[in-house]
Amino acid sequence: MSRFEGTDRYIATNDLKVAVNAAVALERPLLIKGEPGTGKTVLAYEIAKAFDAPLITWHVKSTTKAHNGLYEYDAVSRLRDSQLGDERVHDVRNYLKKGKLWEAFTAPVRPVLLIDEIDKADIEFPNDLLQELDRMEFYVQETDETIRAEVRPIVIITSNNEKELPDAFLRRCFFHYIRFPDAETLSSIVDVHFPGIKPRLVSEALKTFYEIRDTPGLKKKPSTSELLDDSADLLGCPSDAMNDPRVISLGRVVGQFEGVTLVSVPKSKIR
Repeated sequence: MSRFEGTDRYIATNDLKVAVNAAVALERPLLIKGEPGTGKTVLAYEIAKAFDAPLITWHVKSTTKAHNGLYEYDAVSRLRDSQLGDERVHDVRNYLKKGKLWEAFTAPVRPVLLIDEIDKADIEFPNDLLQELDRMEFYVQETDETIRAEVRPIVIITSNNEKELPDAFLRRCFFHYIRFPDAETLSSIVDVHFPGIKPRLVSEALKTFYEIRDTPGLKKKPSTSELLDDSADLLGCPSDAMNDPRVISLGRVVGQFEGVTLVSVPKSKIR
């Protein structure tokens, strides 16, 4: 299999490339932590693109349980069908809903499995997946069969670091923390997504952006994804509009942060 070197839409640092390729080679889940909006989820999409692999996504919620990723047995529907005399009732498989791990384990080609925001679930959720992710198999009680991965999927697990994960789970993962990019890397990221944007606008935007991130007392610092959203607003702006740095169209980003006021000029005034 080829190595991951980033893509035309994703700037990967050298240490991130090493982490991805090591996890793929060792066939261990890759646990990605970092601030919200730093490209953790997008990474899984780009890995799938780079390896030309199907992507299976499992977005974790606060109510998600580990068994949801394996399968769910709809006993209520089977009982109802038995009362109605439905012939489907004789095959229990008609009432098993495959979860994302089942899909990944039985995929015809090696897929990328994204378990997104694992820290949203309760503390027992990661522990309940230990054996399944370690052995790449699980037992289906209703059919007395074991679902086993013939080819181990590439597993990407993301976490916003909102809560600590169990040590036993961490030991089974290859870990990488996506640090917030420096100005040079962030400029490259903006250029990849918006190649037509004026360099001066990017320079002024990044200067203002990092000043906002350094503002004391912010409950949530603006992220890479928010900068990209607002970089779209900079397209088409003439360079003379940058005489006043407040023109930088980061108003939508900083408007949600306390203690920071940034004046945005309507596009009709600066084009």
